Amino acid sequence: MQHKDSSDVKGPPKQRLTVCLISAAFFGSVGSSFLYGYNLSVVNAPASYIKTFYNKTWIDRYNEPIGDGTVTLLWSVTVSIFAIGGLVGALTVSFLIKVLGRKGTLLANNGLALIAALLLALGETAGSFEMLIIGRFIIGMDSGVSLSVLPMYLGEISPRQVRGSIGQFHSIFICLGVFIGQVLGLPEILGQESRWNFLFGFLALPALLQLCVLPFLPESPRFLLMERRDEAGAEKAFQAFLGRSDVSRELEEVHAESRAQNTQRTASVLELFRKRSLRWQLITVIVVMSCYQLCGLNAIWYYTNGILQNAGFQPAVIPYITLSTGGIETLAAVISGLVIEKVGRRPLLIFGFSAMAVFFSLLTVFLHYQDRFSWMPYLSFTSILLLIASFCSGPGTDVGPNVEPWGTPLF
Repeated sequence: MQHKDSSDVKGPPKQRLTVCLISAAFFGSVGSSFLYGYNLSVVNAPASYIKTFYNKTWIDRYNEPIGDGTVTLLWSVTVSIFAIGGLVGALTVSFLIKVLGRKGTLLANNGLALIAALLLALGETAGSFEMLIIGRFIIGMDSGVSLSVLPMYLGEISPRQVRGSIGQFHSIFICLGVFIGQVLGLPEILGQESRWNFLFGFLALPALLQLCVLPFLPESPRFLLMERRDEAGAEKAFQAFLGRSDVSRELEEVHAESRAQNTQRTASVLELFRKRSLRWQLITVIVVMSCYQLCGLNAIWYYTNGILQNAGFQPAVIPYITLSTGGIETLAAVISGLVIEKVGRRPLLIFGFSAMAVFFSLLTVFLHYQDRFSWMPYLSFTSILLLIASFCSGPGTDVGPNVEPWGTPLF
């Protein structure tokens, strides 16, 4: 009996990162993930100036100053309608990706970003706070679409060996967007009463950059093969992304997936709940995604300045203190991306959520007793930093707003 040496058994070819693959991940993330992160933090620095604009506009219209309750309501709507727009945008994704494809949806989505940038940047000039609210809703729609489509696009264009590394572009660019929003919001740059509208006008730049580059990069080969039945186009796309001419293995994997989908009936949501073999997987996905969405970190981003001001910090130094939160987030995301393949997602998720629960509890205690001890505000700020680091070390980068990369393998 002859024994084959293990070296004779051919495995999948070692994959290198190609210029085409990195370009798609970079420019795809610039016009999608970056914009989402930027919009999380950009409303923080100009909050007082926007409220002043609301009051001025109200006086011009009704010849009386706006009430404190009304301005708080308008500001709350301006901030929170971003999430409502995200929900609306996410609900359109399944239709858009079938009609336009992954890359096509990302490109068309830039139209929403450009419209939102115009509304938000020109709202003060037009004397209309309604333009700001509508602009926030539209940029929320943009984020809802991009947060669903970009991870799908990156997952379908990247081979299994480097899929984790390519997927981290999404998380890291969200963190970079938050950080850049904080930097541009500094008083020395655009965080002034005469310049805050330029903070929102900046939204157009990443969208235009993506529009200039992404059209020259290939569409998802999986979409081309499974939806358009374009095998030649899928082969060319795989060759461009992988940097080699022989992509028969990748084409066969997509064909096998297509055959499996055609022969298997899709289970309904009710059937998923009824099947005992899938119950724990379903519970895991629901619990993890619910914890991610309800963890409360967005409140930290939107109201960091107010929290720090209530904690006793001087208004003049708050923008610089806030800047450190973006730096911590980016650092934690990079470190998480480096260790995720060695440590695994489950330990990072358990650590991240557990640490967040501890630091949220401590922050509540510190804020409650901040008037009794002069050093208590520093503990509040430390808790905020550790909260952000905990989120980005686990839930923020390992789960993210898209369930597909980690949830699908459970089933």
